[in-house]
Amino acid sequence: MGALATIGAIDTASISLERWGVISKLSCPGGAGGCDKVLTSPWGTVAGLPLSLFGFFAYGALVLLCLLPLIPAVQRWLANRAAAASSGLGARRSGRNPDLFWQLGFFISLAMAVFSLVLVWLMLFKIQAICAFCFLSAGLSISLLIFHYLGRDWPDLGQLIFRSVIGLILVGLGSLSWAAAVDKPAILLEKGTPPVVVSVSNPAKEALAEFLNQSGAIMYSAYWCPHCHDQKELFGKDAAAKLNIVECAADGKNSQTALCESKKIDGFPSWEINGKIDSGVKRLNQLADLSGFKGPRSF
Repeated sequence: MGALATIGAIDTASISLERWGVISKLSCPGGAGGCDKVLTSPWGTVAGLPLSLFGFFAYGALVLLCLLPLIPAVQRWLANRAAAASSGLGARRSGRNPDLFWQLGFFISLAMAVFSLVLVWLMLFKIQAICAFCFLSAGLSISLLIFHYLGRDWPDLGQLIFRSVIGLILVGLGSLSWAAAVDKPAILLEKGTPPVVVSVSNPAKEALAEFLNQSGAIMYSAYWCPHCHDQKELFGKDAAAKLNIVECAADGKNSQTALCESKKIDGFPSWEINGKIDSGVKRLNQLADLSGFKGPRSF
């Protein structure tokens, strides 16, 4: 279990560092596009921090729960605790971690597994993209829950099941409520304005956005266009604010419909880069190639 939790900690730490631009872009099995779309989606951040950071804390807690019983001072404390309770609970089997660590580990892994299943649902049905790193984390969470359940003899299985059901309901409802609340920024706040961008930028994304702006690149958009919102979410909130975006919808705020018609824009988003117009959502690496961007590419 300690090994699995360590793998999970490395996985989530790597994602967090990549989101912050500390390390270079990760190679995502199955294609980077899916990972980018998932990790930069509105559900990829919490309070401005990568969601993966909170996963790192959870995996780190499980690593500690596995390592603490190996420390001599902790072993002595646990031995005294077990001796004081042995008359009422009976002798524990040798080599087993005490109840305190097993129960904490079990309920942490239960919460992680339930939350991971909600994230997988979001990934498949809301974001509609595949992220191998996210599937790895979900598999590790579920495996840790199974090992915590099978790894020892529970003295009162009925009580464990009852508490597990309560925990499952609470975490499940909380996770679904969070998922629904995060989805609200995609609702138009007022007529003619685009949805709020909520994903987090990094220095490379901001540098690309500044370069596109300075080089005269234009993104033609419509406030009601979901693909335009997806494009801006790839940049993140701070970087998207640096882009030169032209509103083409006639009823949109600060509309420049005449300009869009003169450019014969017939799809959104459309990019005008170096005098050429190309429609469709573009990966940031594609935009960097089209514009001749020479800066960092740890998008």
